[in-house]
Amino acid sequence: MSITRRAAIVLAASTAFWGLAQAQEKYPNRPVTIIVPQAAGGANDTIARVLAAKLAEQTGQSFVVDNRPGAGGNLGTVVAAKARPDGYTVMLTADSSMVINPSLYKNTGFDPQKDFEPVSTVATAGYVLVAHPSFPARNVTELIALAKQQPGKINIGSAGNGTLNHLIGEMLGKQAGIDLVHVPYKGAAAAVTDLIAGQVQVSVQSLPSSIAHIRAGKIKVLGVVNPKRVPALPDAPTIGETIRGFGATPWYGVFAPAGTPKSVVQQLNAEINKALDAKDVQEKLAGAGTEPYKGTPEQLATVVREDLPRWARIVKESGATID
Repeated sequence: MSITRRAAIVLAASTAFWGLAQAQEKYPNRPVTIIVPQAAGGANDTIARVLAAKLAEQTGQSFVVDNRPGAGGNLGTVVAAKARPDGYTVMLTADSSMVINPSLYKNTGFDPQKDFEPVSTVATAGYVLVAHPSFPARNVTELIALAKQQPGKINIGSAGNGTLNHLIGEMLGKQAGIDLVHVPYKGAAAAVTDLIAGQVQVSVQSLPSSIAHIRAGKIKVLGVVNPKRVPALPDAPTIGETIRGFGATPWYGVFAPAGTPKSVVQQLNAEINKALDAKDVQEKLAGAGTEPYKGTPEQLATVVREDLPRWARIVKESGATID
């Protein structure tokens, strides 16, 4: 065998070995950043911090939550889309950024299907219609009656124009045939603070951002947004029990930049599902009014694909728009 041919064989073998080693490289082997495109204190942030702590425990590597709020979640989502596709910058986001914003904004700066690799669903959250304790209505039926007696007199606070709780409020007004005055805030925390202070009468809130105030008696629940009653508030009726067909189940998922290796996506998906099986994670999520939502990358891709046209219709019917 010639020296040239022998050298070629050795080089080919070395290249194959290097490629195999790369494919089998342990992930993660350094800190991972989880971009959260919403402000601290909301449902998305709460879920991200519970998950990050468990993933760090499982892998021995740090998972750092990086809040990048702004433009209804678009700012942080664009940052995540443009990150290096190596699995060390991912995003945990609410469904609103991925499936609602494309219908609200003329240009979000990203394509939810082309610019990301779905990694895993993580959780669903309970959402509730809440009111100041002094508000006369005790439930949705009484709210509707009061709103019809006083059209345009009841204020409903939200986390901002085009946010999920804004659109849920629009859905409620349309399906109930009532006129509620929308008051947008810069985040859910600001909205619930003013609700407690009596500056607005009602608000749609996620349970992670409101459950402590509900338990303390600072605000009261008029109805649950989800189609089914939520475990955190088993005695609270759903709005759908009063308004037939009303309901939404907000979800949260992890996405990686497009081009992230499939092997990395699968490893991260496996770690997330392992974390969601942990009893302490389940207890922490339940305490915040959320539930684990395990799934594959393919299942998350399907959820996004099916939710995009559904929310586009709701946005169109509500007349909500940004820009």
